Amino acid sequence: MNVLIAPDSYKGSLSAIDVSLIIKKAFTNVFEDVHCVTAPMADGGEGILDTLLFSTSGQEIHLEATGPLGDKISTSYGISGDGETAIIEMAKVAGLPMIPKDQQNPLMTTTYGIGEVLLHAMKKGYRKFIIGLGGSATNDGGLGMLQALGARFTDRNGGSVQPIGASLAHIHEVDFSGISPTLQECEIKIASDVENPLCGQEGASHVFGPQKGATPEQIEQLDQGLAHFASKVEKHLGQSYQRTPGAGAAGGLGFGLLVIGAQLYSGAKLVADQIQLENNIEKADLIITGEGQSDFQTRYGKVPSYVGKRAKEHCKPCLLIAGSLGEGIDQLDDLFVSYHSIMNKPMSLEEAMENVENLLYETAVNIAKLVKAFKTN
Repeated sequence: MNVLIAPDSYKGSLSAIDVSLIIKKAFTNVFEDVHCVTAPMADGGEGILDTLLFSTSGQEIHLEATGPLGDKISTSYGISGDGETAIIEMAKVAGLPMIPKDQQNPLMTTTYGIGEVLLHAMKKGYRKFIIGLGGSATNDGGLGMLQALGARFTDRNGGSVQPIGASLAHIHEVDFSGISPTLQECEIKIASDVENPLCGQEGASHVFGPQKGATPEQIEQLDQGLAHFASKVEKHLGQSYQRTPGAGAAGGLGFGLLVIGAQLYSGAKLVADQIQLENNIEKADLIITGEGQSDFQTRYGKVPSYVGKRAKEHCKPCLLIAGSLGEGIDQLDDLFVSYHSIMNKPMSLEEAMENVENLLYETAVNIAKLVKAFKTN
């Protein structure tokens, strides 16, 4: 029996790799003749780097770059197993968890380090990129990244603006003439499940600003700043990007990447293509996916939904194992044979997270026993 295990992470408690290996352990302990293929997934957020390095047997490159608060940090990016694609995870360079809660303020954070990492990889000869945008601490529209790449943004006095969100409203002149010409040789794929435009009520500042520590007044300031910044950049380039779905991802870094020629993709699809998920689905007798919380939102760009849809196309049974099941879970009936929560009794979220490994293992063992009973009969 061939089992494909392709989950997302249980955010805050288990990586997608850990989830995969625990489910594999459960099935191999129940079955004597099972062949499990682990294919941990990600949707463009935290974990995309580790997931792709694990699944493609890639390598990690360590370097020093500018962190979200402007100080130098130790970070990394990856090279896929084929040696061709550089993988950059926003959360590892300018991620929200990198900033203490009392210092979170998207007016003061920067994407400058993303530009530095891009330059580092380009100097090593890489021309293909996947950039995962989830988990950002920034709201600078990609201003910092563009400055690191050689673009110049000056105020009314002709001085260069700081590469932070607070500078957006003060930009008077834009000059892309110094931007790295190597970018024209690059293929940059943005992995994101966010479809928000750059500005407005559905834009980066209003939707994601609060979780990054922005006050209502700061949200308005950032939104107006992004609109001003975008108008200056678009006038300079003669092309509009700010209303493109996904331009608002990662505090507008989506916009910054679009203006240098990047293309937006479903994060789950990008990861699936890299790890050859489709081929593994074709060979599988059973597919198992999962995530920390499953509910009606799972249908919209989440990993389990992507895996379930691909499994359905190949007429393969797919099961979902989640940390918890929420509102509207019945909306997933057409994608999964069944869905399961690892919570086996009334418990708090904290208790579940503390015991997540045992709870997941026990749930997977029970599912494996049920599958084995039907298989032998």
